Amino acid sequence: QVQLVESGGGSVQTGGSLRLSCAASGDADSIAWASWFRQAPGKERAWVASIYRDTSATLYADFVNGRVTITQDIAKNTVYLQMNSLRPEDTAMYYCAAKTTTARVERAAEYPYWGQGTQVTVSS
Repeated sequence: QVQLVESGGGSVQTGGSLRLSCAASGDADSIAWASWFRQAPGKERAWVASIYRDTSATLYADFVNGRVTITQDIAKNTVYLQMNSLRPEDTAMYYCAAKTTTARVERAAEYPYWGQGTQVTVSS
């Protein structure tokens, strides 16, 4: 079992930055991919970015357009999402997720472990 706890959300103005954190506990060594998803009111949960624990290889959704960077600190079992040049359309609940398998990292249904979410609000 893996437990995930997100932090770092908040309210910023357009153009601002935030760094989200996701701390893993339990059987963190079993994680293959750790990812961030987001869900805005009335919309489906959308994949944002993923990082492969063993190599730190990263994948990003097209819409982030270079504004987001996912990193990890293995010693702290923590994954970060640095978000820059934030826009009102980035407003959403951001979730950390983890999986022990390697396929379909962009598909939310593939993830058995989820955090409780952290709210990001970007005002114009």
